[in-house]
Amino acid sequence: MPARRGAPTAAGRGGRGSLAWLAVPALLFFVAFGVVPLIGVLVLSFTSWDGLGDIGFAGLSSWQAVLSDPGLPHALWVTFLVMAASWAVQTPASILLGVFLAGKQRYRAVLSVFYFIPLLLSSAAIAITYKALLDPNFGLGAGLGIDLLAQDWLGEPVLAFSTVIFVVSWQFIPFHSLIYQGGVRQIPRSMYEAAELDGAGRMRTFFSITLPQLKYTIITSSTLMVVGSLTFFDLIFVLTAGGPGDATRVLALDMYKRGFQANLMGPASAIAVILVLVGLALAMLLRRLGGRDASASQLEGA
Repeated sequence: MPARRGAPTAAGRGGRGSLAWLAVPALLFFVAFGVVPLIGVLVLSFTSWDGLGDIGFAGLSSWQAVLSDPGLPHALWVTFLVMAASWAVQTPASILLGVFLAGKQRYRAVLSVFYFIPLLLSSAAIAITYKALLDPNFGLGAGLGIDLLAQDWLGEPVLAFSTVIFVVSWQFIPFHSLIYQGGVRQIPRSMYEAAELDGAGRMRTFFSITLPQLKYTIITSSTLMVVGSLTFFDLIFVLTAGGPGDATRVLALDMYKRGFQANLMGPASAIAVILVLVGLALAMLLRRLGGRDASASQLEGA
């Protein structure tokens, strides 16, 4: 009997060892394309470099220049505003669309193709398209003669910010809808059948079964959404270039302007490190809000 007990244990250890070796290539890619560039950016933040000449050690001067810049708090504030507003728009819309796509409605597969078209387009192409459509003189509103659409959408601070949120949401809602669609399909059908026997309607079923069971899916989607919003650059750069004024000047755009327009790679690298730290802090906070193991199934142990 002791020998029989020991054999599965050895086999299990061998299986776990094989799985560990399978993770080595992914780990090497992560180190090569994640850790090493991050270390390089961290080192550059302590140097003085214009992108072409020799690199010289500058100590904390780059950090002092960034942290003492009055534009940094504003860029951080705009970044968090974009993050919060885009999350508030994308999350409810993504959940509702994901629930719809997970159903068995007629023509659902055909409609899904149209819903996911924004995922096939680059951010720059989307920004160019919307910039042309929203032009107050030659855009869609002017062509149709509709005064509401012919406003200066990108020339007024509030309208420009709202336009950025709309375009960002339009681009990324399909991606998060796909996540919620997968989450809804993991919910056992028996739970809905029990609710139907109890006489629960669609609204009651949604708020009592679907939404609670999507808790960890919401955490995952929110983490991707929040951390991803820190890297919004190309869409905002093409659409508004941070304007009007500094109304849409997010931190990633500020980093680009310092590094590639002012040729100050040291301060730009310092801002990049700040973005990484903020992203890590937000990801850890969301994971803590999700519980000790946000990756575990909510039905586990039920």
